[in-house]
Amino acid sequence: MDAEAQDRFREFVENRSSSLLKTAVLLTGGDRHAAEDLLQNALVKALNRWQRIDEPEAYVRQILYRQQISRWRLKWRRRELSVAELPEAAAGSDGVAAADLRLLTRGALTRLTARQRTVLVLRYFEDLPEADVARILGCSVGTVRSTTHRSLARLRAIAPELGALGPAAGESQPSRDFSPVEVRP
Repeated sequence: MDAEAQDRFREFVENRSSSLLKTAVLLTGGDRHAAEDLLQNALVKALNRWQRIDEPEAYVRQILYRQQISRWRLKWRRRELSVAELPEAAAGSDGVAAADLRLLTRGALTRLTARQRTVLVLRYFEDLPEADVARILGCSVGTVRSTTHRSLARLRAIAPELGALGPAAGESQPSRDFSPVEVRP
């Protein structure tokens, strides 16, 4: 690889790695170490083909999704964190409520299966249409719809406290927030 390509790659990593890491953290269920490994492996794969890549961010995101799919197809055992009591919702300013919502949502996402979490991240965090999610995951649109439906139902069942902290029914929610869906009881 020539010096100019190396400079472009370094610039890409400096500018886009934080955004890519956020996606990787969500895909891994909040496990930052696994997310860093996932991103690092994706960047290494992108580096090997750097001079032939037209859209680097899309290419690296595709690698992230596919690597995550490979991880849950291997059926590795996940470590679960069990707690005696759920954290209480803090009464306070909107910033505190939003932070609580993000933390509770992230915790609830870790209790989903990797496949369920991946579908929700792609649909609601990445804001991809069902057809694109199906293409990325290598399944049908119907499978994406049913997995999304089951994932949201499970999310509502395992974290009913999210409904109390979410925005009111008339408020809109930013599409790039850590909370991928508004959950109502």
